Formats: sequence, structure tokens, C-alpha cells
Amino acid sequence: MILAGGRSSRLGGVPKSGLVYDGATLLERALAAADGAGSLVVVGPRPEKLPPGALTVQEDPPFAGPAAAIAAGLEELGRGEKPPAPWVLVLACDMPHAATAVAPLLAALRDHPGTDGVLGLSPDGRKQPLLAVYAADALRRAVAARAAEGTLTNAPVFRLLASLDLLTAAVPEHAADDVDTWDDAAALGVHGSPP
Repeated sequence: MILAGGRSSRLGGVPKSGLVYDGATLLERALAAADGAGSLVVVGPRPEKLPPGALTVQEDPPFAGPAAAIAAGLEELGRGEKPPAPWVLVLACDMPHAATAVAPLLAALRDHPGTDGVLGLSPDGRKQPLLAVYAADALRRAVAARAAEGTLTNAPVFRLLASLDLLTAAVPEHAADDVDTWDDAAALGVHGSPP
């Protein structure tokens, strides 16, 4: 599941998914990081190019935040013809080095199979819920419980995940670095067309 929505307000409205790092857009890099997934869904405004078979959905209402995006992505994955996968990789599209985190996340799951998932842990100690792998059933239960309590619109992701038994896995330097501002983009070597 690639989260590619958001207003990009600190980037003057320039969509993060179209920013470029090392010759590829950030969305293309996120899709490459999820290579090998049985099913793929991109949550956000419909991108122009997707790999064959990839799904796309927009959270409702649009720009309702990552918790609502996760819920929309899970629902869309559940509609596919394939049996639902037991695990869901969740990646924000604005992390150009996210691919370096996938192997450590999967290794942590192999070492602790009874967990509800694993969050990427940056070298400076930040837990990253949008660089993570979740048990699909546990995540669906968490979404249903949060929706029953109120709305998922603009709900904090950590509140959505509060009932889950989650591990953390150290990820390589810069794997969890994301682009929120043009200064972030410049520091990471990401470019686009500033307004």
C-alpha cells in the first residue's frame, strides 16, 4: 500500500509523488520498494502511470489524512480477486530511500511471527508508521474499532495503531527521511519545480 495523497501545503501544493530523485519520481521509487508484493494499491489522486494490475483508490473525503488512507487502501485490497495477503507493507510515497528499509522490516517479522506488525525505527529513534508492515487482519480490526469510535478523518495514525502489538526494527540511515518542505527535498537530493 503506497500512500500518495496529501495536500503538500508546505510544498506550495506540488504533489510529492511527482518529485524526482535519482531519475525516478517518488511514486515510482515507492512502487519499486514494494516490488514483489502480491497486490498493490496506491491511495491518493489517481496517478497517470501504474504497473499492470495495480489498484488505486482515494480516501473519502479526499485529503483526510493517513489513517483514512490506510482504511481506504485496506478496503480496496479486500475487493481484489486474489485471496487477501496476511501482511500489508505500508509506505508513504515521500521517502526516497524507503526501499532500504523493506528487508529489515521483513526480517523482524520472521524473527517475531506472532506480532501485529513492525514499524521502521530511524537512527534518531523516531517510529515511522508509514514505513511499516502490518498483519492485515489486525490492521482491519484496528480500522473497524476506530471507525466505530468516530471518524478516521484526520485521526492520528498512532491512535489508529494503539491497540496493536507492534515491534520496531532499526532501518538504515535516511530510509525514514521524508519530504515535507523544499528544504527537506534539497537535503535529500529530491527535486521538482517549486512554485
